[in-house]
This record gives sequence, C-alpha cells and structure tokens, in this order.
Amino acid sequence: MTTDFACYQRRLDRLAAQITESGVDGFLISHPVNVSYLTGFSGDSSYLLVGRQRLLLVSDGRFTQQLQEECPEVPVHIRPPSVRITDAAVERVNKLGWRSVGFEAARVSVEEFERFRELAPSVAWKPCRNLVETLRQCKDADEIQEIRQAVVMAERAFERFRLTLGREDSEKSLADRMEALVRAEGAVSSSFPIIMAISERSALPHCPPSPRQLDDAELLLVDWGACGRHYRSDLTRVLANRTISPQLREVWSAVLNAQQRAIEVLRPGIEAQAVDAAARAVLSEAGFGNYFTHALGHGIGREVHESPRLGAGITTVLQPGMVMTIEPGVYLPGWGGVRIEDDVLITEDGCEVLSRLGRTPDELVAAW
Repeated sequence: MTTDFACYQRRLDRLAAQITESGVDGFLISHPVNVSYLTGFSGDSSYLLVGRQRLLLVSDGRFTQQLQEECPEVPVHIRPPSVRITDAAVERVNKLGWRSVGFEAARVSVEEFERFRELAPSVAWKPCRNLVETLRQCKDADEIQEIRQAVVMAERAFERFRLTLGREDSEKSLADRMEALVRAEGAVSSSFPIIMAISERSALPHCPPSPRQLDDAELLLVDWGACGRHYRSDLTRVLANRTISPQLREVWSAVLNAQQRAIEVLRPGIEAQAVDAAARAVLSEAGFGNYFTHALGHGIGREVHESPRLGAGITTVLQPGMVMTIEPGVYLPGWGGVRIEDDVLITEDGCEVLSRLGRTPDELVAAW
C-alpha cells in the first residue's frame, strides 16, 4: 500500500541535518525497523544510504514489487543474488564517492565492519549511536493514532480472554489463546512473546509460559500487547480468582498507588529518572521497595522497547509526543507478583493514559 511520502521525507530531512553535525558524507542505516521508519518499506535484508542530497535503498529481487508498492518515491538498487547485502551497499558507497560514512554501531557486527573496511579501505567508517532511535522518540499524529489502535486491539482481546479461563488452562495454553485473540482483533501479531504467570510464578517479571495450570491459583498475571501495521502496545494486568486476599490487596494497592504517582508527575521537561524515583518512593514507603526489581518503563512504538527508558540515572528530558509504558511491580519470591502497566502519551502540558482497562482489584476479579 502506497503511503503519503511526506512524513517519511520529514524524517529523512531531520536525519540529513545530522550529517553536517556529524562531519560525514552520509549514513548507512541497516536496522530494518529504522529503514522502515525512514521509507515505509516493511521488508528486511535491505540497507538505506542517506546523504545530504542522495538517498538509495539497497535491496534484492525478493522485494522488487513490494518496494514499488510501499515506497515508490525511494530510489532503489536491486543487488543480484550472488552479491551479499553488505558488499552491495559498500559498492554503492564507493560509487557515490563518499569519503566518510556513519553506521549504526549497535546494529553492525564486527564481521560486517571488517567487511566495510576491506571493501572500502579509503572510507572513514564512523560508528554512530541512536541516530534514528533519537528521531523515533517523539511520535507524530499518525504514529500516535497507530499506537492508539494497537492499544484498542489489545484491550478487546483481553476482555474476551478473561471470560475463557478454566482450571485446567496452563500458562502455555493461555498464552497461545491470547495470541489468537489479539490476531482476531486485527493485529498482525502480539507485540512480544506473551507472559502468563500463575500465582507464585508471577514473582518472575518475565516468566516464560510453562505447563503450570490455573487450578485453584489466587492470581494470574498477564503481560501482552498487539502489533498493528507498524506500531505496538504493551499492557499488564493481574486477574484475581473470585476473591481477593488481604495480602494480594495490599500489594496491589501499593503498585497501583506507585503507578498513579508516576502518571501524576509525568510531563514534558521532567527527567526520566525523576519519574522512576516518584514511583519507587511510593513502593519504598509501603515496605516493598526492595521487591521492585526493574526500571519503571520504556518508550514504545515500532519496537516494544524504545528509547527513552524510565529508570535510575537516566537524565533524558521527556518531551511531548513520547509514548511511555508505566509499569511498577512488586515481586515476592514464593508468593507471587503484581505489575500494572499502561501506555501513556506525554502531551504539551502533562500526559494522557492511552489504555482504558480497569486497574483496581475489584475490577479485575475473574473466575476459573
């Protein structure tokens, strides 16, 4: 599907402006997500060369028609099957006459870097960090709308999911079921491997699905998201079985208060570490500070984990257009854990919680 190229051109213009600042002739973009962000091309195995006045997407014959459909405005070089993508891209760099080229340090292997230098020994190869990732931090209106849609898909899947629970359901079968429901609501896939954690296993923040069955478990932690055409959502809820024990209510209340406090302080101009500290202070006061074992949140967009992170020591100043997860948790070994996660947009004067699912214990009682 052809998309209005104007949004991609604006992104390319912003990237090109960094070329002068970086003192290079051009950039070689190899991360598929970044290539897609800059061109609209959704395939892989393709490198994008961006210069002050030059743009070239190096790909292969598998994608010829797809390139014409998705980004007809982008000049393309199709490499023959006998030529590796690395070699084809460096060949183009040589033909362009670039003498200095920035590349994505976090995405290029040592082997690829050595190949760059072997094929273009006269080129100064400059490792660059977070070139496109920094551009991706602040979403435009179209991106925000796609994230909203991904949130709605995930929420609808959850509401259907919570009506299906049975005592013989395992973490693995529940994860498979949620995956199917997310797709049924229009998603391409889930945003990441879905986490289903029953009772004591919910003390594992990234619990891998196991054969453990619900049986008479007290709680089920569900961490899931929907991937739309390009953008993703990421949510977490805990479902309680019929009744809520005093301990579960105590932990749940502390986590919910921590999340609400973080959302209250989330706004443009605040440092990422300050938002994390606000939530952490609430949990510490409740006596659970030592059981919150990860950062408060992260950016979300084309990838489920994007810059910036909300954590200790992170001095990134938050800006309008950033979409962040806010996900405090308490994990008590041998008992279980509670995490509440929502996707939140930073606005011009504060923030907007994009997800609408209930968060309180009484709203999330289920039966199995």
